[in-house]
Amino acid sequence: MRKYLVLSAAMLSACAAMAEGYQINTLSARQLGMGHTGTALKLGSESMIFNPAGLAFSERTLDISASVTSIKADAKAIHDGATYRTDNGISTPLAVNAAFRIYDNLQAGVSFNTPYGSAINWTRNWPGATLSQKVNLKTYTVQPSISWRITPKLSVGAGLMITWGSVDLDKALISGASFDAVVGAMGIPAEPLGNAAAASINLNGTSDVALGANLGVMYDINDQWTAGVNFRTRMGMKVGAGMARVSYANSLAESVLESKLSLINESDFAASMPCPWILKLGVAYKPIEDLTLAFDAQLTGWNTYRELNIIFPDPLQSFNQTITKDYRNAWCFHLGAQYALTKRFDLRAGLMVDTTPVNDAYYNPETPGMTKIEPTVGFSFRPIDNLSIDLAMMYVAGLGADNVSCPYTDLLTGKPGEFKADYRVHAFAPSIGVNYSF
Repeated sequence: MRKYLVLSAAMLSACAAMAEGYQINTLSARQLGMGHTGTALKLGSESMIFNPAGLAFSERTLDISASVTSIKADAKAIHDGATYRTDNGISTPLAVNAAFRIYDNLQAGVSFNTPYGSAINWTRNWPGATLSQKVNLKTYTVQPSISWRITPKLSVGAGLMITWGSVDLDKALISGASFDAVVGAMGIPAEPLGNAAAASINLNGTSDVALGANLGVMYDINDQWTAGVNFRTRMGMKVGAGMARVSYANSLAESVLESKLSLINESDFAASMPCPWILKLGVAYKPIEDLTLAFDAQLTGWNTYRELNIIFPDPLQSFNQTITKDYRNAWCFHLGAQYALTKRFDLRAGLMVDTTPVNDAYYNPETPGMTKIEPTVGFSFRPIDNLSIDLAMMYVAGLGADNVSCPYTDLLTGKPGEFKADYRVHAFAPSIGVNYSF
C-alpha cells in the first residue's frame, strides 16, 4: 500500500510548474508593446512592477493604471508518430497600480498583479496522462511601494511583495494500457481502455501568504541615457493543507483499484515551492525627443528549484518524498522602441527572447518549457490630456523541444518507464490597458 501512495505523490511536481511558460511577462499593455521593457524607464505607477525606483521621477500628483491580457496558448506533443494537442482555455493575467506624490521627490503607491499563472489542459485521455492531464496555477501579489529621488538624477525604490496563490491539477495515476494488461492477466472480461486513464487524481490547494521585497535603483547618466537595476527576492510558497481526490474510468476500474488507492482519496497533502529571485539590468536611450529605445536583461534564479518536497501529515511522515527537478537559471532578453507619432498617439514595437530553465532529463508536459521568441507591437491613444488607452499584441513562438523524456513508475507493476515526445508551443496574447493621471 505504501508503494502506491508514495509513487502517486510524484505528480505533485506540477504544483511548482512556474518555469518560463508560467512566468508572466504581460503585466502592462503599454510596456508589452515595447517587449515588456521598463527597468530603466520612468513609467509612473507602472514602475512599481518594473523598477520601483522609477516611481520617484513621476511629476504627477496621482497616477492610476490597469492592464489585462488574454493569453490563448496551444501546445502539441508528437509521441510514437501521433500528434496530441492541448485544449486550453484563456488565461487573463492582470495588473492594477495606483501611486501618489508625498513630496516633489517622494512617491508612494500600491500594485496588485499576477506574477505567475497559466493553464494547460492536455485532456484526460492521452498517452502522457500519467505525467499531466490539466494544470491551473494562479498567484497574486499586493505590493505597497515607496520611491525616493535622492538627487535630480538618482532614485531608489522598494516594495513589499505579499503573495499567495492556488493550484488545481489533474493527473492519471494508472494508465489504461497498464490496467488492460492487469485485468487481462486476471482473466476479467473488459472493454480495453487504451489511452483512457483508468484512475486519475485531482489536487487542489491554496498556498500560505509569502513575503518578499522588490528593490530598485535608477540613474540618469545624461539627457539621453538612463540605467536601472531591479531585484526581486526569492519567496517560498507553501501549500499547507491541500486536498486529493481520486476518480475512475468506470465501475470495473474502481472495484479493482479502489483498495490500492484508498489512502490517497480525500487525503491531505503539503508541498513547498520557490518563486525564484529575479535580477534585471536595463538601459534606456533617447536618440531624439520623440524616440525611446530600451533594453532589459532579466536573470531568473530557477536553480533554487532543485527538488520538490512532499510532506504528509501525521501519522504518515514516513511517506514523505523528495522529487528531483534540477532547474537552471534562465535569461530573458527584452528589446523595445516607442515613437511619439503625434502628441496623442504613440507607436511601439519590441522583442523578447525567453530561454528555458527546464532540464531535458526531467521534461514534464505540465510545463512544456522551451526557448521562446516573442515579438510585440502596440500603440497608445490619448483622447484627453490625462487619459491614455493602451493596446498591444504579443506572439509567442516556441523553438521546440525534440526527443525529450520524463521518467515515471508504473503504479500497478512498480516498473520504471519513460515518456518521450517532441513538443511545440505557440500563443497569442492581446492586451489592453488604461492610464489616468493628473
